[in-house]
Amino acid sequence: MSTKYKAATTEEAYFITISAVGWIDVFTRLNQKQNLIKSLEYCQKNTGLQIRAIGV
Repeated sequence: MSTKYKAATTEEAYFITISAVGWIDVFTRLNQKQNLIKSLEYCQKNTGLQIRAIGV
């Protein structure tokens, strides 16, 4: 990831949105969903990632 997309401080909230084409397998195949969830959990535990979402 480019340095222009990295958080500079931990005191501020950051918003990043990513658009991807061809990600349908991530959401339709169980093993792909599990890998995505494991990766996000790892980042939450080891890097302090906070995930927030607003339903539309």
